[in-house]
Amino acid sequence: MTMETRNGSWGTRARGIGLAAVRGLALALVTLPGALLGFTLSLVSICLVPVGIGAFTTPWVLTGVRAFADWRRVLAAEWYGVRIPSAYRPIPENAHAWARTYAMLRDPATWRDLRWLQVDMTAGFVTALLSAALVFYPLEGLAVAAGLWRPLAETGGYWYGFVRVSDQASALAAGALAVALLGLAPLAPRLLTAHFRLTRAVLGAGQGELAERVRVLTETRRDAVDTSAAELRRIERDLHDGAQARLVAMGMDLGTIEMLLDKDPAQAKRLLAQARQSSADALTELRDLVRGIHPPVLAERGLGDAVRALVLRMPVPTEVIVDLPGRADAPVESAAYFAVSEALTNAVKHSGADRIWIDLHHVKEKEGEGMLRITVTDNGRGGAVIGAGSGLAGVERRLGTFDGVLAVSSPAGGPTMVTMEIPCV
Repeated sequence: MTMETRNGSWGTRARGIGLAAVRGLALALVTLPGALLGFTLSLVSICLVPVGIGAFTTPWVLTGVRAFADWRRVLAAEWYGVRIPSAYRPIPENAHAWARTYAMLRDPATWRDLRWLQVDMTAGFVTALLSAALVFYPLEGLAVAAGLWRPLAETGGYWYGFVRVSDQASALAAGALAVALLGLAPLAPRLLTAHFRLTRAVLGAGQGELAERVRVLTETRRDAVDTSAAELRRIERDLHDGAQARLVAMGMDLGTIEMLLDKDPAQAKRLLAQARQSSADALTELRDLVRGIHPPVLAERGLGDAVRALVLRMPVPTEVIVDLPGRADAPVESAAYFAVSEALTNAVKHSGADRIWIDLHHVKEKEGEGMLRITVTDNGRGGAVIGAGSGLAGVERRLGTFDGVLAVSSPAGGPTMVTMEIPCV
């Protein structure tokens, strides 16, 4: 191994350790207050259900807890390839507050979330904080040894670990302790991986996981069948009311032209022009119908170019980044294309954004075959929620057919980020 290769390897490891420390610190700052707030509000809200108040607050609180858990799922997959499946039961969209509360409290995933919040504010917080402390705390000791001990000693002494720093000798001892602790810094990425695996063990496990998995697959299969049936009815209706009607009218015009050809050539000429226009309109409608079923550019050039062609018709400036090493299966590409189309439609209709970004890339997971990950981000007003009539519930059902997941981050004031993942080779 050459010197340059060794230096590059050490540089890569150092960057990985530093990145793990920064991520661990950020997680620690969010984990403890977020988990504590979520668990406290959930507990209070559920306790208030018998008196009626909790029936109105519980759906909102538990939806926030689910969003917090989904955000952690996204981080686990993006940062360390730890995939945590989400298996929430659907919530009645137009039901009253009691029905929504009852449905959420009957969902085993709700109680897994509450157990996870308790683990996250304790063991999860410790593992995230340790990954940062193993890097940043030794730096503090080295700074103390380098001279920072003088102003600290003027305040009556300073403890670094178990070393009381009051003079240069004790400062050097603190520096030696910092060097020893710095030797443990390579454990930072492993601690952060352990943090996400702990999250997966609580969020993704349970005695009824297999039964819940079967239930989810059954529901997604039923949704797929219903969607296919509805799509077939739409195609039949469009053909009957559109192209078929025009072709019938064109046939009648041709019959009339045949009778008028010798008697009234001028009228026959006008009817020929009308028949030509009817054929052109029928052809246009058929092309639009075919494009709605499966866009030709998607079949010919793949998902990346199909999405680029899609954004050309967008009224909002849209930037597309594609990093796909090859093509996925045709059904996966079709599901991803229409999911992106629905997300873009929502962004244009409801967000008020003046800029949209789309990122498509394939992630080779450490514990699986791979994942097609798509993010659609806009700088609009935010407030997007799955199942609030935004069309995202339909996207979630479409992705669920392929064992895919949908996560939405949309705080009030924006920005909105819709993340979609579909397992694929």
